[in-house]
Amino acid sequence: MRATGVASFRTMNPRIASLVAAGAFLALAAPAHAQLAVSRAGVADTSPFRPLALPTPSAYRTGSGMPGPLYWQQRADYDIRASLDTATNTVRGEETIRYTNNSPDTLRYVWLQLDQNTSGPNSRLAALQPPWMRQEAGFQAGYTLERVNGLRAARPGARPASTALPYRVNNTMMRVELDRPLPPKAVASFDIAWHNQVPRQGSRTGRERFPEGWLYEVAQWFPRMAVYDDVRGWNTEQYFGSGEFYLEYGDIDFAVTAPASYTVTGTGVLSNAAQVLAPAQRARLAAAVRSDTTIHVIAAGEVGSRALLPAGTGATRTWRFHAANVRDVAWAAAPNFIWDASGWEGILIQALYPPAALPLWAEAADMGRHTIMHHSNWYHYPYPTAINVNGPVGGMEYPMIVFCSERRDRLGLYFVTTHELGHEWFPMIVGSNERLYGWQDEGFNTFIDYFSTVDRFKGDTAFARQMQGPMWGMELGQMRFWTDFVRSYRGREAPSLEPQDRNDGNISSELHYTKPAVGLHFLRNEVVDSAAFDQAFREYARRWAFRHPTPADFFRTMNDALGEDLSWFWRSWFYRTDHLDQAVDSVSVRDSAGVAVQVRVYLSNRLEMVAPVDLTITGADSSVQHVKLPVEIWYRGGATSYPLHATPAARPVRVVIDARGVYPDVNRTNNTWQAPASP
Repeated sequence: MRATGVASFRTMNPRIASLVAAGAFLALAAPAHAQLAVSRAGVADTSPFRPLALPTPSAYRTGSGMPGPLYWQQRADYDIRASLDTATNTVRGEETIRYTNNSPDTLRYVWLQLDQNTSGPNSRLAALQPPWMRQEAGFQAGYTLERVNGLRAARPGARPASTALPYRVNNTMMRVELDRPLPPKAVASFDIAWHNQVPRQGSRTGRERFPEGWLYEVAQWFPRMAVYDDVRGWNTEQYFGSGEFYLEYGDIDFAVTAPASYTVTGTGVLSNAAQVLAPAQRARLAAAVRSDTTIHVIAAGEVGSRALLPAGTGATRTWRFHAANVRDVAWAAAPNFIWDASGWEGILIQALYPPAALPLWAEAADMGRHTIMHHSNWYHYPYPTAINVNGPVGGMEYPMIVFCSERRDRLGLYFVTTHELGHEWFPMIVGSNERLYGWQDEGFNTFIDYFSTVDRFKGDTAFARQMQGPMWGMELGQMRFWTDFVRSYRGREAPSLEPQDRNDGNISSELHYTKPAVGLHFLRNEVVDSAAFDQAFREYARRWAFRHPTPADFFRTMNDALGEDLSWFWRSWFYRTDHLDQAVDSVSVRDSAGVAVQVRVYLSNRLEMVAPVDLTITGADSSVQHVKLPVEIWYRGGATSYPLHATPAARPVRVVIDARGVYPDVNRTNNTWQAPASP
């Protein structure tokens, strides 16, 4: 038997023989292998390659990362009527909310967000913020609720009756008791009235004084429905200012009545232009939407002119806006707006700013146009307009409108423009939960900002110099600035998945903006094929446009679209604070009869994160060889080796890991092996 077996083995196909030999080895080793299996029974898998522990797939959210066949989300439609009192800096509003329960649950109460309460005298944030952040004397912060009513018609088509509903305000959240349970597929309507003052300084909303009067940027200004979803039920996280928004989609009609001298702009389409704009302004807007160059709707020399008012205008003008399929609306008003506009593919791109912003803001409309055009590579911009307003708010985003305060630096203006307008994609279109996962909008947005900014300033040497500085290098996701940060803040980091409000303010932006952007660039450029990454990232945007994705939905979609289980990367980069430290431990070189050189490069992975290995090998003859080892080289642990062959003339004299400096390696002192000098 044995002799026959040996003879047969020798005559086999070499590939089959090698497989048979491997099988024979496994058979001989079976007892030890079985013993090992017994000894490891019940031991948790601690490999960095173990599958990520994600929520169990369901009919709502599938294992592939797609919305499931039974996916649902609620809908909130609003009709808002507001007035601006410039003498007291007060917004008064009345709103009708039509709330559709698409969930399979019967609801007995609902929750609303009251973000203006964050600056109220008794708010939790007021107790935490330093005194210098508080408003001027006499300022009345927060909402004054005038009524919270339910609306119900006795029969279809009848005028609805209004009934006061019990409610309880919990800081920035309000629970409203329903007068009867709201079953699945049913609709509840509410009538709420309130007023609040606009703060002079604020990170989201505020006002700025000019000789002509106050400029207002008004946001998070009306009570809004909180999200009820299949993941957590009611999302009732308090608003502390860093973690931002999570809101339901719907149609919003709103009207703002302001002094006649004021120009008002806001989310959506101006639906009564004939009543609030003079014929010249209407004609210029119509021309701008078809123009690839900037048109002055209100030129600098026309600011404050009575010619801007339609015939018969009284003491006030009421501006009406319609916004379809949005999660929020914001607006701005001023007596001294210069108004520029241009168009791209039927989208009206606008910039409104005071004369103090000149000459820099003369380029703002074109910057907005470039941004919308470039970011549409990821998902085509679906809204009819995009508006950039200059005022006191540093940089903030809402559907179709953003606020930017920059008035000095051209690169700074472009970057804040492209970043804030980039939020139209993340999270205005792809509606993630910013209160809990700031990285899922700020990080993704910072990632796409890079492509837009580099494209805008390509060939601009001044920009190239600025980009290499610490400030812009960090903003644009350059790896070397991230690793510098890690070395400086080692031990103080937190996972990017941790909500922003919990983070140390000094490092929060790096954890939610920079780190996710750097990681996605690294994944795109060094781990997977860049074209495949772009395709997968677009698939994520397509799948979750106007829906509510969780981090798990993103990770699963990327794995699914790329055909890679990237658990090792997602865990280290987002769930934990792992670091990468790859090293060249040694290199052995052996001559083979003067004909060839056998080389073995010994490598180690010294910290928690794994990654592919990028080797640059320099020979004695100055030849250079690049070797890219896949991440699976670390399957069997933190030490491995790589064999290669060379001619005696090309004998390796230097081996470097990551010679380009594009890996998140936090210790580069062990990345290089140098052959000892010849005696």
